[in-house]
Amino acid sequence: MKIAIGCDHGGIDLKKVVLPLLEKLGHEVYDQGTNSTDSVDYPRFASAVCDMVVEKTCDRGILICGTGIGMSMAANRNNAIRAALCHDIFTARMSREHNNANILCLGARVIGPGLAEEVVKEWLATDFAEGRHLRRIEMF
Repeated sequence: MKIAIGCDHGGIDLKKVVLPLLEKLGHEVYDQGTNSTDSVDYPRFASAVCDMVVEKTCDRGILICGTGIGMSMAANRNNAIRAALCHDIFTARMSREHNNANILCLGARVIGPGLAEEVVKEWLATDFAEGRHLRRIEMF
């Protein structure tokens, strides 16, 4: 699977955990930055990842900031994006199974690296259930 990933300065340390995990799992990763702890504006990175998903350059995206809230808000401004802020395995699974989330948002200051890895693995492994859920998504 092709996955775009992006973060701001608050998410850089967690991105350094998630990116190698994605590669280890055999995914093709497109890193959209940032690559330092210098303060940056998260909407730029959210937009870059969303564009890759909308243009179908990537199948899905992952965005990381301090809380995950800013990235999820920025990503969901795009009508073709269904970004889900997940801090546990259950919400990661449901975001895919019921909502067909195409962007996973993580809060680096909220979730530890071990749990983040499990959330990412669950999110990537879960398929969309379609059925009644597809009808609801089409209402957006």
